[in-house]
Amino acid sequence: MDATPWDGRDRVARVLQTLRMRGVFYCRSELTEPWGLEMPAIAGSVSFHVPTVGSCWLRVDGREPVELRAGDLALVPHGLGHEIMSSPEIRSSARVDLLPQHFVGPHYSILQHGGGGRATQLICGVVAFDDLAAQELVRGLPSVLTVRGDETVMAASVRDTLRLMADELTRAQPGAEAVATRLSDILVVQAIRAWLAHDPSARDGWLLALQDDRIGSALEAIHANPGGDWNLEQLARTATMSRSAFSARFTGIVGEAPMAYVTRWRMNLAAGRLRDDRATVAQVAAEVGYQSEASFTRAFARTIGTTPGAARRQALSVPDGG
Repeated sequence: MDATPWDGRDRVARVLQTLRMRGVFYCRSELTEPWGLEMPAIAGSVSFHVPTVGSCWLRVDGREPVELRAGDLALVPHGLGHEIMSSPEIRSSARVDLLPQHFVGPHYSILQHGGGGRATQLICGVVAFDDLAAQELVRGLPSVLTVRGDETVMAASVRDTLRLMADELTRAQPGAEAVATRLSDILVVQAIRAWLAHDPSARDGWLLALQDDRIGSALEAIHANPGGDWNLEQLARTATMSRSAFSARFTGIVGEAPMAYVTRWRMNLAAGRLRDDRATVAQVAAEVGYQSEASFTRAFARTIGTTPGAARRQALSVPDGG
């Protein structure tokens, strides 16, 4: 019997509600056997692939390839490079971003490639999350997450979403990229919900902590008020536990000490805020609970590996894919 408290499930539901993505790139591919495509690694992204006609194989990080049939949905989280090919025997793949293709817009292309044999059509996308809770959730996903089109978890509404996305990207109407990004939200949420419901490994690490009645309440308090004057005693009180019991339980489930988690959460939030050149370092420091800009800079450099100013310059030098 599932003993997970309902409030724990509600916390996961609230995280799923934050899953709003930036569409980095979309591609509609028309492929004929034999063919193989290499998808390069893109840090901080999630790739998805949906065959709409025919079938293909997906291989990640040298693992055994997975067959995808028309209507299946595959997610490749963690920005991992991977290959898609017409058969598992294909050993030579062309890097997809170096192939000639027709760019319908700055973030959407049509690719025609292959040897002239049996046809496969694919809708592929690369998306990214800005919300920190969503990023933590994605960190816990497996290297490949597959939802089969004929499984009961693939509800009719999801199949309808896939058809809508294919229609938007096939006809390339004005605003197709924006619509596809919103539909991507739905697809990714549905795939993660299916994984949460059916994969025992989903009850581990940060997700397990979020669903834990006591640790989850502390996590949600941190997320709701990252700039709060948090210390171990206050967090333990939020979880209605003693300091020693809370610290041991938090560290055992989350994998890091409570105050280390607070610092990492704050610094990742600050890194996101520094992309906005209108916010000063002092303002960002105050938002995440630091009265001293110098102490914030030291914590940021220790956690992120660079200074706030350098992180801002790097972020502003990279064009936004959204």
